[in-house]
Amino acid sequence: MVLMFLSVCVSDINELNLPKTCEIVFPDQDDLLNFKLIISPDEGFYKGGKFVFSFKVGQGYPHDPPKVKCETMVYHPNIDLEGNVCLNILREDWKPVLTINSIIYGLQYLFLEPNPEDPLNKEAAEVLQTNRRLFEQNVQRSLRGGYVGATYFERCLK
Repeated sequence: MVLMFLSVCVSDINELNLPKTCEIVFPDQDDLLNFKLIISPDEGFYKGGKFVFSFKVGQGYPHDPPKVKCETMVYHPNIDLEGNVCLNILREDWKPVLTINSIIYGLQYLFLEPNPEDPLNKEAAEVLQTNRRLFEQNVQRSLRGGYVGATYFERCLK
């Protein structure tokens, strides 16, 4: 069972077809089940930013999705200030036919098209829905490093 799980996981990682805006880093080369994804959007509100996600692949994979956290504090409707990510395939829409690649493309899409209809950061979602220009200004302020309201964001521009 463990060998089959490792085989599926290694196969998924070996078959990754990363977009040019994404990079995978293995902090421990002997541990393929814990890795970092770096997304550097080249368009949209988050263009020029650099966002790090941690992936923890559990023994239930591919029947259970990996645990994914955003390590970069970001002003985003679908990512809360603790790094939790609201992506349907990480929750109720996960299916064993989905892969790590599916998650990577889903995360990348969140930076291209933030979804205010399914928010974790309700304040950011409300601003996106009611004042797109202010939302863009808040994103830029957070990327450069600074306060949005009472929350301080560290610089995360490339």
